[in-house]
Amino acid sequence: MAQNDPADGRLTPERERQLIAAAQRGCAQSAHELISSHQQRLFAFIWRMVRNNHDAEELCQEAFLRAFQAIDTFDSNYRFSTWLFTIGYRLCLNSMRKQKSQDLDVDFGTFAEGDAPGSDAPDSIGDAVVNSDEASRLKEVIWNSVDQLSPPQRATVLLFYRESLSCQQIGEVLEIPAATVKSHLHRARAQLKRLLSGELIEDWSVVRTGAQAG
Repeated sequence: MAQNDPADGRLTPERERQLIAAAQRGCAQSAHELISSHQQRLFAFIWRMVRNNHDAEELCQEAFLRAFQAIDTFDSNYRFSTWLFTIGYRLCLNSMRKQKSQDLDVDFGTFAEGDAPGSDAPDSIGDAVVNSDEASRLKEVIWNSVDQLSPPQRATVLLFYRESLSCQQIGEVLEIPAATVKSHLHRARAQLKRLLSGELIEDWSVVRTGAQAG
């Protein structure tokens, strides 16, 4: 059986369980494989939340450190990624609260790149405009608009469109009811439609494909 999902290189649930069990027994190689298979996705999520390369690197490292410090308490009924993103999200909120208390508001207009630093994914939005200037421009507009959402709404959009999580799974990550997740999605879509009103974006699959940066 394949150890990774052929679609995106992610670990299969069976392989993930094997690695977690081995990591719980103290296998450093298994822990390293778990980190390697989740590092890029977690970093991209955290960077999208805090929009600072140095902070994202530190928070990502801290998330992995906390995860493996508590690996013996991991509930195998959940995916490791769900648990890891929960830890990462908590760290993001704490970091953003500290920044707010220090009056260091983020200037969303200063960020022009469509993807997180280090991403080597193709710059594409839909098959019709793959690698085109229009794709780059539209993705930039979309993500600059996503940056203006509240932290819970932003996290919901990232996890739904980038990680393809269900509302139930997103609720587990954010530690809120699935109904609240749906409310966040509804409000986020309404806010994005308002912000993107001049871009004539009606097909929300555009947001999904535009979000896949790693």
